[in-house]
Amino acid sequence: MSGFRIQSWNAVAPGLNCPEDWRNWLQAPYLLDTQLAKIPLKQIPPLLRRRFTELGRCAAGAALPLLEDIDSIPSVFASRHGDTPLTLSLLEGIAAQQPMSPTGFSLAVHNAVSGLLSIARKDVSEVTAIAASEQLIAHALMEAMTQLQEHERVLCLIYDVPLPELYQPYVTTEPFPFALAMILSRGTGECFQLAQQQSAVHAEVSELMAMMKCLCGLEEQVCFSGTRGSHWQLCKADPEQV
Repeated sequence: MSGFRIQSWNAVAPGLNCPEDWRNWLQAPYLLDTQLAKIPLKQIPPLLRRRFTELGRCAAGAALPLLEDIDSIPSVFASRHGDTPLTLSLLEGIAAQQPMSPTGFSLAVHNAVSGLLSIARKDVSEVTAIAASEQLIAHALMEAMTQLQEHERVLCLIYDVPLPELYQPYVTTEPFPFALAMILSRGTGECFQLAQQQSAVHAEVSELMAMMKCLCGLEEQVCFSGTRGSHWQLCKADPEQV
């Protein structure tokens, strides 16, 4: 069992730009757009801003409001699929025997978003970029908690965009782009515990929706069940237990 505190959090999705938006939507959900409205990212220089794809804009849009008064912070960037639309366009170009775009290739690697955000903020703190076929949120939190052993606080950023139609028959993902940014802390914030479970728990909503309900105070716990025998539960905790 591991405990930590969430000092602050922010999440973005089409039409949902702050915790209040999320809370209202979770209580009365409606169909969200499949594309994100363009996020200004005014904190980032224009020449660098142009390199942010929808995935990068979504991630940066969630993280930057939390980092306004923070010069440097170690970070965990977690995306299940990465920039799949960009990767697919590069593969289609190869199939058509077109020359590979160096810029496109550099932006398609899994740590591209973390690199761009680090450059934009001039933050040389360590960054970890991870992927997981399932339980992405749980794995991101575990990595961030590991880094809390050496740092006072850690940014944990989880983000994805819808898969291109070609891949949709093979995997279930959120039908809209999203990003969830959390600053985990050893000293301040709401207390949580992440504990391993013996058996899987059937969930009626996706892990992201369950996590957002917990952060918005609508649920007390989140279950992350996997198909490989690993199951986790995140729940709010007493400060004395963290």
